[in-house]
Amino acid sequence: MQEATFLILTALAAGSQHGYGILADVRQISEGRVRLRAGTLYTALDRLRADGLVAVDREEIVEGRLRRYYRLTPEGGNALAAEAARLRANAAAALSRLDLAGGLLT
Repeated sequence: MQEATFLILTALAAGSQHGYGILADVRQISEGRVRLRAGTLYTALDRLRADGLVAVDREEIVEGRLRRYYRLTPEGGNALAAEAARLRANAAAALSRLDLAGGLLT
């Protein structure tokens, strides 16, 4: 799973959000390291919707503009949980090997 996908799904795990909210949440989750552009986000959301990982929760008009809220589907939650477990296992293996390499951790 690409990092952007992981972060988008993570943002939606807290509840439904519109595009700008997702962008801000991804920035916060990544501590400013990842700043998605709107085009990148909406392309990813379209793909995630097609894959059944994300769904449109609701739509509303705000100041004459359509605001679409997205939510994580059960399949999306399962995919996120599986990826988080995979990343945790990889991180544990890396930390273990660093420790075995003579205390390279400081």
